[in-house]
Amino acid sequence: MTDTKATKGFDFFKILRKNIQKLKPYRCARDDYQTGVLLDANENLYGPPASLGNSGDIPDLKHYPDPHQATLKKLYGQWRKVNPDQIFVGVGSDEAIDMLIRMVCIPGKDNILICPPTYGMYKVSAAVNDVGLVKVPLTEDFQIQPKKILEAVTSTTKIIWVCSPNNPTANDIDLDRIKTILESDFFGLIVVDEAYVDFSDRGSLAEMTKKYPNLVVLQTFSKSWGLAGVRCGVAISSPPVVKYMNCMKAPYNLNALTSAVVIKNLKARDTMLKTVEEIKVEKKKVRAELENIPHIVKVFPSSSNFLMFRVKSHSKEIYRTIADDGVVIRFRGDNYGCSECLRATVGRPKDNKKFIETLKKVIQKVVI
Repeated sequence: MTDTKATKGFDFFKILRKNIQKLKPYRCARDDYQTGVLLDANENLYGPPASLGNSGDIPDLKHYPDPHQATLKKLYGQWRKVNPDQIFVGVGSDEAIDMLIRMVCIPGKDNILICPPTYGMYKVSAAVNDVGLVKVPLTEDFQIQPKKILEAVTSTTKIIWVCSPNNPTANDIDLDRIKTILESDFFGLIVVDEAYVDFSDRGSLAEMTKKYPNLVVLQTFSKSWGLAGVRCGVAISSPPVVKYMNCMKAPYNLNALTSAVVIKNLKARDTMLKTVEEIKVEKKKVRAELENIPHIVKVFPSSSNFLMFRVKSHSKEIYRTIADDGVVIRFRGDNYGCSECLRATVGRPKDNKKFIETLKKVIQKVVI
């Protein structure tokens, strides 16, 4: 088990809210027994009124699911080379984002630090929980600034958020810069959001959680796994952090259908990795096409499954018009450092062909 004290004297219990330290997790019926004639949880043993078919992929829905997600965590840990007690499983990454803030930040007193442009839910979750926001923008090439970050933190800054690969800019955050923060005397949590990590050649920082107990790595099944509809995310950290996340969660936060789908797909990892490589090939083709459009002034580096690009003008009009013509991308021009920028997911060949053809027509219509 990882020690609770990390480099430069990190002590998790100094930032863990006192009321959370006293928290005892709710003990549910499935904590004790999961097999046999189960008459302990007041379930309807006749089952649901409508049949979902006879597929072996559909779990027994009349019983509550495993509250600990033991099988899922074992498979995921084997892949990421971490122990099951380092893994929290929740409803997308967003459950973990909100939970981490509630776990260490006192409402109306503490704050978190973000590096815009970045994923918007950090800001939303801070506002919902009445937690302050400190902003240290990325550089012009969208890298974090460790020196300025460490100068900006205060005694009430409990979390530093880093998104890598970054959303919306698509690039990896330099590992040495992340390590500079990890090896500093910052006393709080450092969260690296790796939603798009499987598209990055660098790979995950998950194993580094064994060295840095204040590191939390967030991942999701919504991107590389193609399972956005099941809403399943993962947080990887030191056992003490994960222990209290599990204390805070709802007893059955992950439903049986989601769990079954995720477990089945974890056993098909090779297929997922093959799809990721296909997306990377398609990304190169889309990049080349975008770079040949005169109205596009820059296509930014990408370690993700999307490309952000800057147009000379009319970005919002292009965004709205291309949507009206049946291709939906994202307007990112209102993000810090992203003036006149648009963001497009790399899809299948037919999706990408339609995107490029429609984009060219829209630019001709809107700009010229």
